[in-house]
Amino acid sequence: MLLLVGVIAGVLVGGGVGVIAASSTASSTSVTVCITKKTSVLRYTKSGVCKKGEIRVRLSKSGLPGGGGSQGATGATGATGATGATGATGPAGLKGDAGTPGTNGTPGTNGMNGTNATVAITQQSVCDGIDDGVEANELCRIGMTGPGGGPIFFIDYNNQFASFDYLEAAPMGWGAGIAVEAGESTGTATTDPQLKWCSDTATDFGLTSWTASAAGAGFANTDTAVCTSGAVFAAENYAGGTQLDWFLPSVGDAMLMYANLRQAGVGGFVKSTVFDYWTSSEYDGTNAWTQDFINGYQYFAVKTDAAFVRPVRRF
Repeated sequence: MLLLVGVIAGVLVGGGVGVIAASSTASSTSVTVCITKKTSVLRYTKSGVCKKGEIRVRLSKSGLPGGGGSQGATGATGATGATGATGATGPAGLKGDAGTPGTNGTPGTNGMNGTNATVAITQQSVCDGIDDGVEANELCRIGMTGPGGGPIFFIDYNNQFASFDYLEAAPMGWGAGIAVEAGESTGTATTDPQLKWCSDTATDFGLTSWTASAAGAGFANTDTAVCTSGAVFAAENYAGGTQLDWFLPSVGDAMLMYANLRQAGVGGFVKSTVFDYWTSSEYDGTNAWTQDFINGYQYFAVKTDAAFVRPVRRF
């Protein structure tokens, strides 16, 4: 006879009962039971037929679990999925311990001694300061009195010029009372003379090149221009301070005088809106360059004009 291991009878709903049953055997997949309507008594019917007044219920039953089957073959590897987004950067790791110091390298060989650099300038003890001779033979500086009695206005610290180290202007009053030609005026103790450029005002002496306009070029310019009167002549024949190497400055010399003396209020140069200072640099045969001592500009003027004159020298 079939043994029912467990039976759960539900509450009758609309004349039906839900029942789940389990059996200790697995000879069939289901059994049939009858439930008496009046008493709700459940009985097993082998024939599967219930009496009048009973409710027929078919109960499923499960057999005992079977033994585990053998493991199937490993399935094929699936396709690689898309790469995920990069995660946030983690915090910095702790600093590692310092490594062991390396051994010192082998000292290199000593380098060769360098050659001595060219000295740009050796200052000469031939100047005098504002103490007017109290301390003699002082080192030259711009604005100090040079050996010719006038102010130093250029020092070649960078050894740019091979033929000289200093440029010196004649002192204020250098031309006081000098002889002049018609249309010219002599100088005074406080005013430079006004002279024509040269006695020859129509000849091109070839002093129009850049070379003739350079600093220090006034020396060669003055030697080239042949004059018997005028600015070139007067500058060449000046012998102040017992020096005999004075000349009419080139336009480059005159620019340095303006930059280093006039703007510092040294030298007593005339500030005129009408007359400039002559230079020995020509513009052409009938004109020569002049230096303005108000704003520093350079112009050219007719050689027959009377302009201010200030000799310079180099040493």
